[in-house]
Amino acid sequence: MPDGRFAPSPTGPLHLGNLRTALVAWLFARGDGSRFHLRIEDLDEAGARPEHEASARADLTALGLDHDGPVRRQSDGRDRHGEIIERLVADGRTYPCYCTRREVQAEIAAAASAPHGHRPDGAYPGTCSRLDRAGRAAREGDGRRGALRLRADGVDVGFVDRLAGACRGVVDDFVIRRADGTPAYNLAVVVDDADQEIGEVVRGDDLLTTTPRQVLLGRWLGFDRPAYAHIPLVLGPDGERLAKRHGSVSLEDQARAGRHPGVVLSLLAESLGLAEAGEPVDLSALLARFDPDRLPHDPWRLPAGLVSEADPGSAHRMSEPS
Repeated sequence: MPDGRFAPSPTGPLHLGNLRTALVAWLFARGDGSRFHLRIEDLDEAGARPEHEASARADLTALGLDHDGPVRRQSDGRDRHGEIIERLVADGRTYPCYCTRREVQAEIAAAASAPHGHRPDGAYPGTCSRLDRAGRAAREGDGRRGALRLRADGVDVGFVDRLAGACRGVVDDFVIRRADGTPAYNLAVVVDDADQEIGEVVRGDDLLTTTPRQVLLGRWLGFDRPAYAHIPLVLGPDGERLAKRHGSVSLEDQARAGRHPGVVLSLLAESLGLAEAGEPVDLSALLARFDPDRLPHDPWRLPAGLVSEADPGSAHRMSEPS
């Protein structure tokens, strides 16, 4: 029975899309009698806020989504992440990259108009992989600090997703440690899932395209591959990805509109085909009805009546990055 998890990033309040993903992840785990973990993905020190972590935990509690064991914070695993990075360096699987974000974007744009073999569109073109020792020394002499990239060499990686089916992707040379020394998301999430013995990764399908990177890294590290289920996103009434600009998208917003957590739970259940419109439900009823093979494969567009116009200057939201 594979353990499950929900791993939000505390950069803003959870919105209805995040809560819907959390509900599905909880149902996957509890439906199999498995443990369910809460992990806070707080490596982004500039954006992470303790008040957002507190509100996320309160929202999950309000919906009845319990978890097992203590809450794990990704930042607590920096030493472990560092050990894995050093192992990859020692294995000769990495190289330093001195490109700025703007330079990477320019290289990608240039590569898009030139033959590039099997690299996917938008892939890092391997600029710094061709640097010799003198080239690296020159960039460091200019004061550049190098990020660290995994040398994937465009390997083609396949996996099967519970909702999307058979998926494949060509893996570019992606960053595993940022220039400031912070472990990158794709490295940290693989290590943390393995260390927590997560066997079922349930998350938004905006992360589907980065999954081949994580599958490849886990394979090279000798980790067991988890099963994946990528849930279609929640969209605003305008058809765009749900964000704070859409208005009343958090549990607190919904409470101010007179919808208590039980009503929100029913709305989420309805969007997943687990309840009729307006039907009161509880988690025990949802567990009895839950069938992963009957989950919707299309995004859920929020009805206009569920949201109100937001303050245009308010843009923070809490995301589920893993």
